Amino acid sequence: MSDATFRILVVDDEPDLEHLMRQRLRRDVRARRYELLFAHNGIEALERLRSRDDIDMVLSDINMPQMDGLTLLEQIPQVDPNVRAVIVSAYGDMANIRTAMNRGAFDFVTKPIDFNDLKITIDKTLRHLAVLREALKTRDKLVAIQNELDVASKMQQSILPTEFPRTDDYEMFGNMEPAREVGGDFFDIVALSDDRVGLAIADVSGKGVPAALFMMSSRTLLKGAAIGHPQPGAALGEVNTLLEEDNEAAMFVTVFYAVYDPANGELTYANGGHNQPLIVHPDGTATVLKADGVALGVMPGLEYGQHVAQLEPGDIAVLYTDGVTEAMNAADEEFGMERLKEVFSTTPPASAEDANRAIFNAVHAFAAGTPQSDDITCLTLARRSR
Repeated sequence: MSDATFRILVVDDEPDLEHLMRQRLRRDVRARRYELLFAHNGIEALERLRSRDDIDMVLSDINMPQMDGLTLLEQIPQVDPNVRAVIVSAYGDMANIRTAMNRGAFDFVTKPIDFNDLKITIDKTLRHLAVLREALKTRDKLVAIQNELDVASKMQQSILPTEFPRTDDYEMFGNMEPAREVGGDFFDIVALSDDRVGLAIADVSGKGVPAALFMMSSRTLLKGAAIGHPQPGAALGEVNTLLEEDNEAAMFVTVFYAVYDPANGELTYANGGHNQPLIVHPDGTATVLKADGVALGVMPGLEYGQHVAQLEPGDIAVLYTDGVTEAMNAADEEFGMERLKEVFSTTPPASAEDANRAIFNAVHAFAAGTPQSDDITCLTLARRSR
C-alpha cells in the first residue's frame, strides 16, 4: 500500500462505535494511514459521499434507521463507483451477506467485531483499491494481453492473506507465485468460533482477468459459507450452488477446505476436485489425505463427503495447487507427487513456513529455469510439539 492517507467512512447508529473505532485504530490514524469519518445511517452516509470526493472505503452496518446498509450499497455506485464497501453483519447471517455481495460489497466482517480481523479486512480492501486505481490510470496503455495479465496478477495478490496465525498450539503460512499467464489460484484463512480455524486452497479454471474475477467471487462466497456452516462439506455444497446459479461463462473452481480444531488436533475436510494434500510427519514420512469430489460451479445439487484426519504434535498439513506437482523441467518431466513427498524425507521441516519454503525451493530447483505455466501455491498448517 502507498503512503497516502485512506479515508474510511464508518456508518453505524451505535453511539459508542466512534470512540471504539478511534481507540482501536489509533495507531493507523496517528500514522496518517487512515482518516476515519462517521455517519449514523445511510442517508447521512450519502450526504458525506456527495460532499466529499476523497472517500476511499465505506464500512457499514446493515441494520440502521432511515436507510439500512443494504439500501446504501445500492446507492453508493451512483455517487462514486470507485468507493469500496465492507458490510458488518451478524455472525452466520448468510441471507444478508449474500444480498450485500450481490449489491456490490467487496467483503464483510461479523459481529461482535474482531478488530484484528477488521484491520486485516480493511488493509485487504485498500490494497485492492490501490491496485484497481493503478489499473485505471494505465488502462489507456493496456494494448497488449500481457498488460491485462499483469493487472490480473496484482488483483490476485491483493486479496491473499499476508498475516498468518501463530499460537502455542499451531502455526500457518501461505504463499503464491503467479505464472506469466495468470490463472486463478487462491488460499484463505478464516477465524471460526471456539478457536477453530478454516483453511482453504483453490484453483479457478481459465486464465487472465476473467479467472481472477471468478477467483475473487469464489473466495468471498467460501468465506461466507465457512462462517455460516461449521462443516466443510456443507460449506462447499453451498458455494457450489451459488456459483452454479450465475455462471454464464461456464467456469469452475477446485477447492480443498478444512477446519482445524486446536483443542484436539482434528482436521475435518472436504475436497471439491482439488489436489490431495499431504500430512508430513516429524520423521519426514508423508501421508496423503485421500478424498474425491467434483469441482465447484459445474452442476447443481452436489454433496461433498467429509473426512477427519488427526494431526499429531509435529505434523504439518501441506495444501497445494497443481502448479506444484505439474511443474515441468526442460525434459518435459513433471515434478509429481513422489518428488513432493521426497522434499521432506531427509530433512523434516521445523515449521509451517519452513515446509512452505522447502516446497518452493524444490520446485524451482527441479524446473531449473524452465518457465512455469501455472501459478504455484502452497498453504501449510503445523501442529506444534509441546
